[in-house]
Amino acid sequence: MENSKALRTWLDDHQLDHPLVIAGPCSAETEDQVLDIARSLKDTDVNYYRAGIWKPRTRPGNFEGVGAIGLKWLQQVKKETGLKTATEVANRVHVELALEHDVDMLWIGARSTVSPFIVQEIADALKGTDKVVLLKNPVNPDLSLWLGGIERLYKSDISKLGVIHRGFSSYEKTKYRNIPEWQIAIELQNRFPDLPLICDPSHITGKRDMIFDVSQTALDLNYDGLMIETHCDPDNAWSDAAQQVTPEKLVQIMKDLKIRKETDEESEYKSKLGNMRAQIDVIDNNLIETLGKRMKIADEIGQLKKNRNVAVLQSKRWNEILGKMILEGEDHGLSEEFILKIFKAIHQESINHQEKIING
Repeated sequence: MENSKALRTWLDDHQLDHPLVIAGPCSAETEDQVLDIARSLKDTDVNYYRAGIWKPRTRPGNFEGVGAIGLKWLQQVKKETGLKTATEVANRVHVELALEHDVDMLWIGARSTVSPFIVQEIADALKGTDKVVLLKNPVNPDLSLWLGGIERLYKSDISKLGVIHRGFSSYEKTKYRNIPEWQIAIELQNRFPDLPLICDPSHITGKRDMIFDVSQTALDLNYDGLMIETHCDPDNAWSDAAQQVTPEKLVQIMKDLKIRKETDEESEYKSKLGNMRAQIDVIDNNLIETLGKRMKIADEIGQLKKNRNVAVLQSKRWNEILGKMILEGEDHGLSEEFILKIFKAIHQESINHQEKIING
């Protein structure tokens, strides 16, 4: 994208001394609910008040949003509290209604980002707008698809662009609702450092007690802001109850987060060092999760060997693995000595797991 620095202009215009904060309920439920939450967020670090008006649900029959009437509630929020407003749009009609009601920020959801046809329809409807437009990552871990959506919006002369990292869907069960796959967002950030990057810890975690940790990781990775779902009575929310926090909890999260600023040469060094260390932490966590998965498979192999009365150690298989990994390591700049140490340790742990199964 040409003139990528222009993308950051809208964010710099806010002149904030803290990350950008977008907060509000997952869904607008009633006018009273929308206004009560907004009043609670009025004198906080929140910059944009978000509320889902149209809710794309996985299965029919679930609450799919109040529809256009909710836009009038957002207008009242702006009038009463002065907060700028934000909502998700998924087609041309949504865009036209949102612009008609002067919504300040529009985002395109993960389910929409996967379809170039939908993104193009929205881009055409937004052509030349001065509103802020954010694109969530697609549900599947595909960086090119994410960037393709941004390019479509940029070509529609939409200069106030940004992206939202909300994690990626996986059939595999993990501690996250949507796996962060931080490396994908980091790669996007490295390619386009002037593209504002917002983290959505609510959708990444799916659990309110994990939101702080994911938010801190995002800030350590130099994200520009956070989108956090907030509800006065989260346990009784009409959608995504488990991942919403109260306004009071949101304020406490913002107070507890460590925000690293670049004000001089020394702090710039510390900021860069902190960012690189955060990237290493992400990779280390991925390594541990991967090793855990490997040992679960080793347990299953141990059970299979037990059933067939087969010896744990299979020398031929082990030598094949070692030879292959040494070659793979060379391609990634890793010494043979290092690969031998690592895989001997992994192999021994696998043997220990299988022996426990067989002798159990």
